[in-house]
Amino acid sequence: MAKKNGTILYKCSNCGYSQPRWLGKCPECGEWNTMEECIIDNSKVNSAGHGNATQEKVKPVDLSSVNAQDNTRFQTGIEEFDRVLGGGATKRSAVLLGGEPGIGKSTLLLQTAASVSKGFGKGGKVLYVSGEESAGQIKERANRLGLDVSGIQLLCTMRLEDCLDALDSINPLFVIIDSIQTIYSAEAGLIPGTINQLKFCANEFISWVKERDSVLIMTAHVTKEGSIAGPKSMEHMVDTVISFERNDEDIRFLHAQKNRFGSIDELGIFTMGEKGLSPVTDPNSLFIIKRTDKQPAGVACTAVFEGTRVFLVEIQALTIPAKSSISRIYSEKIDSGRVARVSAVLEKRCGLRFSDQDIYVNVGGGVRLSESSIDAALAAALYSARTDIPVPTGTAVFGEVSLAGEVRPVSKTPQRVKTARNLGFSNVFAPEKSEGVTAVTDIKSLIKTIFAK
Repeated sequence: MAKKNGTILYKCSNCGYSQPRWLGKCPECGEWNTMEECIIDNSKVNSAGHGNATQEKVKPVDLSSVNAQDNTRFQTGIEEFDRVLGGGATKRSAVLLGGEPGIGKSTLLLQTAASVSKGFGKGGKVLYVSGEESAGQIKERANRLGLDVSGIQLLCTMRLEDCLDALDSINPLFVIIDSIQTIYSAEAGLIPGTINQLKFCANEFISWVKERDSVLIMTAHVTKEGSIAGPKSMEHMVDTVISFERNDEDIRFLHAQKNRFGSIDELGIFTMGEKGLSPVTDPNSLFIIKRTDKQPAGVACTAVFEGTRVFLVEIQALTIPAKSSISRIYSEKIDSGRVARVSAVLEKRCGLRFSDQDIYVNVGGGVRLSESSIDAALAAALYSARTDIPVPTGTAVFGEVSLAGEVRPVSKTPQRVKTARNLGFSNVFAPEKSEGVTAVTDIKSLIKTIFAK
């Protein structure tokens, strides 16, 4: 009996005997009620390259009878990478890593592969599939980085079928596909990178890893806007989507846009050097500029949370008369809408005019800020830039600014205050009164208190 592209047969779960009709008793082994319905997919071939692929028909089960599965993790050995993954790589998970060309995706994954293979020991297997570089190029990079790659299996190909054969024969615990846009299958066409190719090849890899205690990491190209190239459905198919970004210097930022096994608020920070990517142990040294002289106008410091860590960052603002009849806001690291809103509150509540000014806003170290707690510090930086009066040295400000001009409380205030104090900030302004904190309730009192002198 034909059913779409497949044929139904009944297979004995005890001895493997099969026939096209159901029987209560297996004629081969004599067992009762062992004949299970299966589907032969005529479009599939077995590992030998011929025949049909047989799959058991999946039936629904009672959810209350299912045993909860604890997600088993293992450490990759790259601390900042483990942090973004949610505490380590989760078995039977698929990760999509996107970043612009030359940012260091291949370097990061080669370092991770070497670290993982070392942690697994002789029994572990790591497969590195490259569709972009030759084996010689990868080995040259490994030598330059001083990596021990003795536990890594390397496959340089663009054919999906070659990759699946290698996966079945090696059965690795850690799989890297660099990159998914270069892999193609004849079943989906002969041109890599098309929508059908990406969906088909990614689905094959994900289906393989979901049936085994392995981890799959696929790199992906990005568009000019910075989003991952290809269909959005590919991001839905994987468990974790990680973005790899950089500032104007050698700093790299790793953060998750989606993570089924952890938080998306964690931030991994690396520096790129001759020996590859190195984790940054003291992130505050990147974002806070240590000055020996007086602090310039237009600068304010605030405490932000990125996952479980508190960073002190420096917000920089500059205002100049508008070059045209329409004022503009230039801000890459903070949403320009937030800058416009805070400047409008300052203009309304403090009588300081910004409508005839071009506003430039930046963040020291190049990190992007989206937390609402930065509103108060942004207001202080804008006021300082507009009046050319510097914020007193050793001042940290945080709090959310409402359209009514209120400075509203934010979460985890004690941790923010403690970090600021430990880094030498003697004046801390926040909406909540606590030890070592000057409480401010509205934007006008905030400005008067900070710039009292």
